[in-house]
Amino acid sequence: MLELSRVSASYGSVPAILDVSIAVGEGEAVGLLGANGAGKSSTLRAISGLLKLSSGAVRFAGTDLAAMPAYRIPELGIAHVPEGRQVFPEMTVEENLEIGAYVPKAKAARAQTMELVYGIFPRLAERRRQLAGTMSGGEQQMLAVGRGLMLKPRLLMLDEPSLGLAPVMTDVTFEKIGEIHGMGTAILLVEQNVSRALSLVTRAYVLESGRIIMHGTSAELAGNRQVQAAYLGI
Repeated sequence: MLELSRVSASYGSVPAILDVSIAVGEGEAVGLLGANGAGKSSTLRAISGLLKLSSGAVRFAGTDLAAMPAYRIPELGIAHVPEGRQVFPEMTVEENLEIGAYVPKAKAARAQTMELVYGIFPRLAERRRQLAGTMSGGEQQMLAVGRGLMLKPRLLMLDEPSLGLAPVMTDVTFEKIGEIHGMGTAILLVEQNVSRALSLVTRAYVLESGRIIMHGTSAELAGNRQVQAAYLGI
């Protein structure tokens, strides 16, 4: 469904990712692992059209994403939940969710999708009239994921969903992501909590200094001594 072929991109003269090739199949859960600055978030930004390619190709369901403006890419069914949640603090939970359904296909089913989101995240239903900026970090993360789901995506890209969360909220967040994947939504997960990521995805790519240095199933990577030493602290 999603295919990156030898993609390179830079921030000005500073290389971000180099010759990156990854794939995500329909309904699959795939991880992007690596240390800070490895190029994980830049890879997601390249898919979303927020970081222009220097070379290579990005295709989704046969469509060339590099040829499209960034604001059109969500119409294909790609939702990007960025690092740091980035909810609209002066707007209510419900208003934040409504913004997620701005493309015509999603807008037509907005009421039904919102009830689905409230079913996955009951706490959002309880706080639907609350300003997003007054919520806890974990609740804001739920809202950010819920806003992504309002797009009715075929692919949900999550950038560091457990960042800054207490362990109990990390557990809840990963449980909910598992539920979403179980409903048939493909997941591309960027996560520094490698052990948790590998418990959710079926396979993953490891980035280092903007390059893919390793790729394998979750079991293979969890048992790899290089991954254990570098990312699992073993």
